Amino acid sequence: MPGTIDARLAELGIDLPAAPAPAANYVPYVITGNLVFVSGQIPMVDGQLQFVGRLGIDGLELEDGYAAARLCGLNLIAQARASCGGDLDRVKRVVKLGGFVACTREFIDHPKVVNGASDLMVEVFGDAGRHARFAVGARTLPLGVAVEVDGVFEVA
Repeated sequence: MPGTIDARLAELGIDLPAAPAPAANYVPYVITGNLVFVSGQIPMVDGQLQFVGRLGIDGLELEDGYAAARLCGLNLIAQARASCGGDLDRVKRVVKLGGFVACTREFIDHPKVVNGASDLMVEVFGDAGRHARFAVGARTLPLGVAVEVDGVFEVA
């Protein structure tokens, strides 16, 4: 029987990807107490990078960044699901997201980009998806992607 969050995902038409494997010498998440710290997730679908480049250049605009952050958010939720043994109903709260946006010096809409992940968390988890957050610009990000987002989840 699917849980409440799985039913919500189905209602939203969201099919979560498999939790991506780490790209280097780190683990995808760490559980300490009732917190799950999920490593930075990049916009990857089925092992394929999406949204490579910097916002404000390379043909990437605000809408692309938002979509990239949403993909990062899907991968965050996939990692949270893995950390909970497949039961997303164990997620009690999205505590914090951290968003990194590869962009030009002139680009100033980092918060609007990271809203792609933030909006997703609220869509999926409701009020429990409201979280603290930061959004900053960076000259480059791993593998040349436009956005990376990490997160902290409270679990039961």
